[in-house]
Parts: sequence; structure tokens; C-alpha cells
Amino acid sequence: MDIRTSSGYRAVAVGVASAALLVGAFSLGASRATSGTGASGTGANPAVLTASSASAGRITVTGTGTVTGTPNELTLSMGVQVNGVSVSSALSQASRVVRRVTAALRGSGVAAADIQTSDLNVQPNYQGSSQVPVSYGVSESLTVTLSNMSEAGSQIDQAVNAGGNAATVDDVSVDLTNTSGLLAAARAKAVADAKTQAQQYAAALGEPLGPVVSVTPVQQSSPVLDYSAAASAAASRSVPISAGSQQLTVSITVVYAA
Repeated sequence: MDIRTSSGYRAVAVGVASAALLVGAFSLGASRATSGTGASGTGANPAVLTASSASAGRITVTGTGTVTGTPNELTLSMGVQVNGVSVSSALSQASRVVRRVTAALRGSGVAAADIQTSDLNVQPNYQGSSQVPVSYGVSESLTVTLSNMSEAGSQIDQAVNAGGNAATVDDVSVDLTNTSGLLAAARAKAVADAKTQAQQYAAALGEPLGPVVSVTPVQQSSPVLDYSAAASAAASRSVPISAGSQQLTVSITVVYAA
């Protein structure tokens, strides 16, 4: 039997076959894409976690370095205190004494810039329950910086003698101002101390010590000044000055990778 297929049916058959091929190709491509994405994601996550874990390894220590220096500057708070029957007479007396004290300081080698008026006070004096002043007291204070410690005792002595019985000495303090070299030495000690601590921790943990991640200075308070030199300056003709010593301390916080 001779069976023939018309051209219309033949076209439909070709179209169906082509569609089937396209669907198969699309399904195969989608399957491969899904498989590739899953493999890639599985490999990426552990890499990120490993990097994160590595960056979290830190050893943080605080290193301290202390050095000792000799104070090189003395600050003197002195002045005059007088009484007069009137404000003007008391002020005049005080001014004369202050000029004598200032002249004595300048003559002993103290620079004008190191002599500063720090206070001036006028106070009426009363007797009993009277509301009328019987006299007026005037006090004037000077802040004097003495940068030559070997001459400081003599300079104080001359100033007090120039002021006579009107001279007052309220305070004497010594200070360490030339600190650049001392601070450099203290910083080096602080760094060495921090490194020693970090190495000890790393060795105890069985891990190698990595590089420095950060260094942060720790705020330090000012050294305590020595006021022991303020003994009886006005009562002694030869004022002994003992500079003593002061300590400078530097602390830093150092973070090491581990």
C-alpha cells in the first residue's frame, strides 16, 4: 500500500521535533548552571570564613617605660604685704617694696620675662565691732621662674632680703622641663616592654607573633611636683635648694597580629 504524507503534516512534524530539541537544550543548560552555582557557593563560603578567622587573631598588650630626670627649673611664688593708714599710702609702700624685690631678682640674673605679677589685693582692716577701717592692707604677689638651679638659692635670698619684713614666700616648686630626650628613652622602653609581653603570650599559646597592627599612646598624668624646697626661705640667709628627681612614664597599647 502506498502511503503518502502531505506537505502540511510534514511541516507540523518538523516543528514539533525542533521544539523538543530546544526544550531539551534549555533543560540541560539550566541544570549545568544550577550545578555550577552550587559548587561555586560551597567553595566561596569557607574562604571568607577562613579570612575572617585569621584577621581575628590579635594579641593586645600595654607597655610601660619609666625614666628619671633631674628638675631644671624652679617656680617661686613670693610677694609683699604692707599696711597703711590709707589705701594710697599702703599701695605706695607695696609698690616700693615690689620694685626693690624685682630689682634684686633682675640683678641676680633673672630675665624680665620670668617675673610676672600674679595677684594684687587691697583689704580694709577693722578693730573690734567698729565699721570704720583703722588701716588698709595691700598684698602683691609675683610668680618668678628660675631656670638656673645652681643659682636659685642665692636669687631667692637676695629677693627676700630686698623685701625685708614685708616680703612673703608662699610656694616653691621644681619642675622638669627639658624632657625631649627623656621622653624618647621612655617611649623606647615602652615599646620594648610591649614586645616582650606579646612574645611571652604568643609562646604560651604556641603561636608565632605577627606584625604590629596598631600602636596607641595611653594618656599620662603630669608628674607630681616637689614642694619640699619651700622650707623657711624668708628666715634663712642662705636658701638651700634640693632639686631631687622626677620620673617620666610613657605607656602605649600595642596590637599584634597572631
